[in-house]
Amino acid sequence: MEDGFKPKPWARNSHLQTIFASLGIRVAGKNPMVDCSEEMIIDGGNGVRLLGYHSVHPQENGRGLILLIHGWEGSSDSTYILSTGRYLYKKGYDIFRLNLRDHGNSHHLNEGLFHGALIDETFNAIRNIAHLSGGRPYCIVGFSLGGNFALRAALKHSTSKIANLKRVICISPSLDPHKATISIDESPFVYHYYFLKKWKRSLMKKQEIFPDKYNFDDALGLKTCMEITDVVIPRYTQFCDHREYFDSYTLSGDIFKDLSVPVTVIASEDDPVIPVDDLYSMRKNSSIQLLIQRYGGHCGFLDPFPFGCWYERKIYDILESEKAVG
Repeated sequence: MEDGFKPKPWARNSHLQTIFASLGIRVAGKNPMVDCSEEMIIDGGNGVRLLGYHSVHPQENGRGLILLIHGWEGSSDSTYILSTGRYLYKKGYDIFRLNLRDHGNSHHLNEGLFHGALIDETFNAIRNIAHLSGGRPYCIVGFSLGGNFALRAALKHSTSKIANLKRVICISPSLDPHKATISIDESPFVYHYYFLKKWKRSLMKKQEIFPDKYNFDDALGLKTCMEITDVVIPRYTQFCDHREYFDSYTLSGDIFKDLSVPVTVIASEDDPVIPVDDLYSMRKNSSIQLLIQRYGGHCGFLDPFPFGCWYERKIYDILESEKAVG
C-alpha cells in the first residue's frame, strides 16, 4: 500500500507501539468530544442495560455518527477510544462510546457476568444507538475484542438490519479467542500481567456488588487467563468448558460469505497479542477490505510517534473517499 503504515525505523518495535497506544499521555489536554458527552443507558434487550457516552458535534448537519467499541477490559475511556473519538469528532462526526457489559463504570447495571459470547445484547444496543444518527450515515469502529463484536454485528446485519449502517471498521480484531487467550498467557510479562490484573479487578468489583451471586476467591489466585476461564465460565455461564465457550464467538471458515455491509480490517503482522494469520482467510470475501501492515503492534500504528495515529487518519480517509459517512 502506498499509503500504508510506515513509521520511523526507531518506532517500529511492536512492543513500543502496543504499550504506548494505551498510555494516557497520548490524550493529555483538552478533549472537546469528552467535554460535550452525554451519559446514556442503552437498552440491550431482556432487561440488559449498557452504559455509553454520546457526543454530538456542534454542527447541526454533522457528517454522521461513529460508534466506538473498546477491547477486552478496556472501556469508553481507554486511551485509544478517547484519541480516536477526539480525532474524528474534530473532523465533524458525532461519536458514541459504548461500554460492553461490566466494562467502565457499569458493573452494577446487570447482575449477569460479562463474557465474549454476549452478542445479542450488544447488537441490540448497536441498533438502538443507530437511531441517534438522525437518518445520517452510521459507522461502527471496533478494537481487538470490540472488533470481534463489530464483525458479528456486521454478520447479523445481513438478516436484521441496522439503520443507516454504511461501514464497519476493525482495528486488530480477535477472530479466534482461544488462540488469543493462549497468546496472552504466553506473551511477555507486561501483557500477561496487564490483562490478568484488569480481569481480576473486574471480577472483584462484580463480587463486591453482587456478593450473593458471585464468589471468585479461588479464581483470583490463579496465574493465567485460561485457568480463570476454566473456573469462571462453567460456573457462571451456559457453557460447559472453555472450548465450547470460545467456539461460540470464533470467526472462521466461510462465515463472512453473506456480509451485506462493507468491512475494513486493519491489523499488523507483528501484533504481539492477536495472531494475524487467521485474518488472511477473510480475503475470500469481496465485501472485506483487508489492510494488514508489516508494523503496528496491537492497536498501535502510532505515527508520528507517540502522539499521531495512522489508523485514525485512515479511518477518516476511508469514510470520506467512499462516502461511507457523509
